[in-house]
Amino acid sequence: MQVIVGKNPKAVGEMAASLFIAQLLRKPDSVLGLATGSTPLPLYEALVRARQAGALDASRAVTFNLDEYVGLVPEHPQSYCAFMWKHLFADLGFRPEQAHLPNGVAGDLEAECARYDAAIDAAGGIDLQLLGIGHNGHIGFNEPDKAFSHGTRVAELTSSTIEANRRFFASEKEVPRRALTMGVLTIFRARGIVLVVTGAAKADITLAMAEGDITPEVPASVLQLHPNTVLIADEAAAAKLRR
Repeated sequence: MQVIVGKNPKAVGEMAASLFIAQLLRKPDSVLGLATGSTPLPLYEALVRARQAGALDASRAVTFNLDEYVGLVPEHPQSYCAFMWKHLFADLGFRPEQAHLPNGVAGDLEAECARYDAAIDAAGGIDLQLLGIGHNGHIGFNEPDKAFSHGTRVAELTSSTIEANRRFFASEKEVPRRALTMGVLTIFRARGIVLVVTGAAKADITLAMAEGDITPEVPASVLQLHPNTVLIADEAAAAKLRR
């Protein structure tokens, strides 16, 4: 795992954006794995600025997002689909067929998970996957467990994850309790991974993930085994790293 430290979240976003821009320059029809949440926002803002400056053409790219809430239609303001169109896809000039997310209102959720993995495979697999990390080490909605998860699946949200997502909803009762998420194996199969982490509150889990034991109790720790993972952390998140 390569570790890069930036001064602050904006610097982290700009460095991560440079990797995605380079990927699209090398392969304009790249398959990109994307994530939601507050941590990727500086990266998405940097990509939008690059496109506005004429330095980024994503017109041939295809994207697959990590996850989507079960029970939220794509038009719901708190769906991850709505998030991506608001913060990235529209400003990059995406066409609907370029952007893929799991369907959280599918009639058969298990079949939808299988369909999603098959769609990733049909696209040629993910060239570069973006990840964030939860305070407990989760990636996507793969929470601490006794074994690493495999393909895209239905995940039960933990109480800590529900609490962390509460700020996006009017009340805790409105936060979905389940989500469709890429499994750890699906994520691990990406040819390249960019993990962005910011803030002092993530310093302990950054240390555990990057330098601790590889264990499904810290799902992101499996990235130590990936042959092409770049961790980009700000100074606060990287403060406890020893190497």
